[in-house]
Amino acid sequence: MAKEIERKFLVATDGWKHRVSRRQELRDGLISITDGRKVRVRIQDSTAVLTVKGPRKGIVRDEFEYPIPLADALEMIERLCGSDVVEKTRYYIPEGDLTWTVDVYRGLLAGISIAEVELPRADHDLVLPVWVGREVTGLQEYRKINMVAARKSRQEFSLV
Repeated sequence: MAKEIERKFLVATDGWKHRVSRRQELRDGLISITDGRKVRVRIQDSTAVLTVKGPRKGIVRDEFEYPIPLADALEMIERLCGSDVVEKTRYYIPEGDLTWTVDVYRGLLAGISIAEVELPRADHDLVLPVWVGREVTGLQEYRKINMVAARKSRQEFSLV
């Protein structure tokens, strides 16, 4: 069974930028979320995947990804995701035996940068790079859906 074992952190400095090994442009659209489970469509540069995630148990959750045609992904984003589409650039940074990612958001979440690392097991001993800040793993306000809702709320408030 496929597992995602992930920890998330705020980015403290731009010290990661000189260590980037590659980057990707991503568009994520949330199709469905209920009881900690979600289905997401993602466009990664010119490819697309459909991802199904189970509820979290600590930092572990079931995760299944399936390649789908780009045209289908574009249609899903347009028809099923509404205004909850998130755009970001993902930077890959090798650190020791792991590869960290830094997501720099655009659009609705502009100004937010989150560092993530996928671990081989939940009890993996993790050495934090100097550019990593406070851990936000499991904090509800740093879940993508909640960050989007908070930004939309602020936009609506500023329009009043």
